[in-house]
Amino acid sequence: MLSDRIEYYELTGKSLNNTPAKYKKEFEWLKEADSLALANAQLNLNKAYRNHFRDKATGSPKFKSKKSNHQSYTTNYVNGNIRLMDGYIVLPKLKAVRIKQHRDIPDDHKLKSVTISRTPTGKYYASIR
Repeated sequence: MLSDRIEYYELTGKSLNNTPAKYKKEFEWLKEADSLALANAQLNLNKAYRNHFRDKATGSPKFKSKKSNHQSYTTNYVNGNIRLMDGYIVLPKLKAVRIKQHRDIPDDHKLKSVTISRTPTGKYYASIR
């Protein structure tokens, strides 16, 4: 998505609005990912471009570095696709994943999204909003 947007901007001087669905035929492995996670990646890219056009000092969006230690993805809560059950969290396209919950979540809390992060040591953390 980013390379296409950069190429389109260099040719026309305008921003290209493309969706992750367009790339699923070319890159089969995208079908393994949750569609909401792909949509969040697209929203992050759009935000980076808005910031770039608003203030040129921020620079243009860059590809993620392979050397970067920050690895994460975010998925949204839609129609009960994320559930917390007795020491497990159920995420889209994944089975129930065992968790160590350090804080109780109130029963009236409405889930909005979950971000899964991986540390350089290989530990995974889930941040629930």
